[in-house]
Amino acid sequence: MIRILVTNDDGVQSEGIDVLVDALGSLGNVYVVAPEAEASASGHALTLRRPLRIKEISKNRYGVDGTPTDCVNVAVSQILKTVPDLVVSGINKGWNLGDDITYSGTVAGALEGVLLGAPALAVSQQRVRGPFDFQQAAGVTKHLAELVLENGLPSRTFLNVNVPHQPARGVKVTSQAKRNHRTSVAEAYDPRRQAYYWIDQAQLQWKTDGQSDYEMVQDGWISITPLQSDWTAYGSIEKVKSLVGSLSSETTSLLNR
Repeated sequence: MIRILVTNDDGVQSEGIDVLVDALGSLGNVYVVAPEAEASASGHALTLRRPLRIKEISKNRYGVDGTPTDCVNVAVSQILKTVPDLVVSGINKGWNLGDDITYSGTVAGALEGVLLGAPALAVSQQRVRGPFDFQQAAGVTKHLAELVLENGLPSRTFLNVNVPHQPARGVKVTSQAKRNHRTSVAEAYDPRRQAYYWIDQAQLQWKTDGQSDYEMVQDGWISITPLQSDWTAYGSIEKVKSLVGSLSSETTSLLNR
């Protein structure tokens, strides 16, 4: 029987998980292992300095007092006792686009899946005021899950899916957008006049190339971006070889002292 692991960074009780479980239930046995509390913007963090606890919420549904990365590892090693056939992380409340994916716990859950050997999807939906309607995102996720389960993905590759709130024009395969990164840090003072700081949302100054995830969702399309765990900048290898080759034997000797 097909085993599908669902996680997220919004917490084990989130609506996005409920909708995914319903959508994927016809494809196999669905297991939910997700953070007990919201773990947004946790990135690919792994908890190493304290023990983790598992709480059984209901049949095949567990909360872990850790990050999405923790949850995938705990699921594989302690709950499923094997690598699942598919990992789906989401549905996140709010897009995960471009350079911002490096902060995303949603994307990290899918990344950990591929590192452990499972194909994976990270699914996010546009944030709106008022109630969320996840049906469109759930529908495209189910369809992608069927395709991936049948055909697979290249090794160590996963899909980052971003869905508009309004009815989409269709689906586009996209690249990861780039932007001029500038995060706002606000300073304030407590009653004892000690300074403290809030990191605010980054200022969005996106660079356009006509095929990025950011541009496509803004234009009403569902964006599907293939991502990989290999961060090697292959296009820069020759440049770095040339740079490192300029180190003299004397400098190398100093480094090895």
